[in-house]
Amino acid sequence: MGSDFQRTLMWVILVASCFMLWDNWNVYNGKPSFFGEPATTQTEQTADAAQSNDGADSVPQTVGSGSEAVAKGMIDAKRPVEVSNDMLKLTIDEVGGVVTHAVLLKEHQQSDWTEVGIAGMILGKEPAARPNIELLTVSPKSVYVAQSGFIGGDFPNHKSLFKHIGTKTEKRMDKELGREVNVYTATFESTVNNVTVRKHYELSDGRYSITVRHELVNNGESAIRPSIYYQLTRDGNKPEGQSTFYYTYTGPAIYTEEDKFQKISFDDISDKSGHVTKTDNGWIAMIQHYFISAWTDVRGETGKHEREFYTSKLDQNLFAVGSILKLGTVEPKQSVNTAATLYVGPQDQNRLSYLADGLDLVVDYGWLTFLAKPIYSILNFMYGLCGNWGWSIVLLTVLVKLILYPISAAGYKSMARMKEITPRMKALQEQYGQDKQRYQQAIMELYRKEKINPIGGCLPILLQIPVFLALYWVLLASVELRDSAWLGWVSDLASPDPWFILPAIMMATMFLQIKLNPTPTDPMQAKMMVIMPLVFGVMFFFFPAGLVLYWLTNNVLSIAQQWYVNKQIAKERAKRLNAVNQ
Repeated sequence: MGSDFQRTLMWVILVASCFMLWDNWNVYNGKPSFFGEPATTQTEQTADAAQSNDGADSVPQTVGSGSEAVAKGMIDAKRPVEVSNDMLKLTIDEVGGVVTHAVLLKEHQQSDWTEVGIAGMILGKEPAARPNIELLTVSPKSVYVAQSGFIGGDFPNHKSLFKHIGTKTEKRMDKELGREVNVYTATFESTVNNVTVRKHYELSDGRYSITVRHELVNNGESAIRPSIYYQLTRDGNKPEGQSTFYYTYTGPAIYTEEDKFQKISFDDISDKSGHVTKTDNGWIAMIQHYFISAWTDVRGETGKHEREFYTSKLDQNLFAVGSILKLGTVEPKQSVNTAATLYVGPQDQNRLSYLADGLDLVVDYGWLTFLAKPIYSILNFMYGLCGNWGWSIVLLTVLVKLILYPISAAGYKSMARMKEITPRMKALQEQYGQDKQRYQQAIMELYRKEKINPIGGCLPILLQIPVFLALYWVLLASVELRDSAWLGWVSDLASPDPWFILPAIMMATMFLQIKLNPTPTDPMQAKMMVIMPLVFGVMFFFFPAGLVLYWLTNNVLSIAQQWYVNKQIAKERAKRLNAVNQ
């Protein structure tokens, strides 16, 4: 490996290391990571939009001093009703018919990497219990609920008392799943000022989505013009257990066909009077790492309705994102029915894209989305073939190496030839001594004569860096890889290897690569090349195991390719020598 390549590689490593240190310093000080925020559109608020926020302001809001007081009020008043399927357990409060708790029965809290494997042995920690993920919740420390109700008059809303009429179970054919499933329906009823509202929460086995149907009956003597609102209310705290090694977005999101995907951070809500968007389509959501709650239309059941999306700050640390739909005029003794889907679960891209257009965009791949999306699609396809995400990563690495083979082969040939001329380079260094200019001229002449590209080995590494970073975000953001096992000791590809086996093997492969490449003529560079595997190994101790698996597989394939190219170059050299001797 030539000195030009060595210097290039050293600069790449230095710049990357400095950038990562700077980025992690930002995260440590509470600032967003450079990688963590994708380039999303943020709608500018005008004075007219702020003034048109009458609909959002008319939604009744819970009051109190801080989220703890709000939570305490909810706890004191709660009259819980539980309903569940095989994926989800909901607690619905008769006060407001509000979903106050949602437990994901198939998802568990991740173990802290310092409690397992070698780290746990050294620190003397035992792995803690892994309870189910509780996404929606009301407690003294946290508030996160899904609400709905009617405005435009004195109608039942999320502060009214609803009576639980009952919960029934029936069997229905699920066309998507291709089988008969149990459907559980909990019904609640409230009457305020001659207006009766019935809420029906429908849960089907095999789904995290809940169909919420509202029936409003006008029992009065005059016509009414109600609007229905769907709202997600959450405190501004980060989810418990979130890693300090990286930044992920937590907060509201809105999607419309016109403005596409928008994230409105809690800070933006605090700084402005409210985000207002008028449209006839779209959805609202609350996002956190790996999980989401969202209100959207029932696909195929409802047409487009005039609606208004809004965000608001309800209290010191309590925020809401909501949607208001106008239902038109309801004459006396008449009724109106409407339905929506409440999704509470993991950010499974297949599920989300089925529920609503653009809902899968909540999976945050940062600024490398354009590359991470195709990588995820390829990984998902590979998973369909082998049924294991670890082997999918191995197959992805093989595919990337095949695509880059022509470029890599040219680079390896240049390095192999440079290994041949290393003695001649050392001789030139001794010949010209301290005359660096003449030495460089002689080296370049030697490269030209031997048809060697001194930076030929750089390009394969540089082309791998975007793939590496994109795969990092796929592992970080894709819930499908969360808790996914590979081999016995690797039980979670999205977390560090608990026994540091993969990083150790990767260090060994890097040392072997150095042996296959030409030794630098500069003693300092030679020492740096020996130290580099140790530095990378320590860094990879804290990287997701799936990412280390990718780089390890890449190293093994590179060694095999380099060995093959070296053998071919050796055969060519032997043929040339035989021809000269003859």
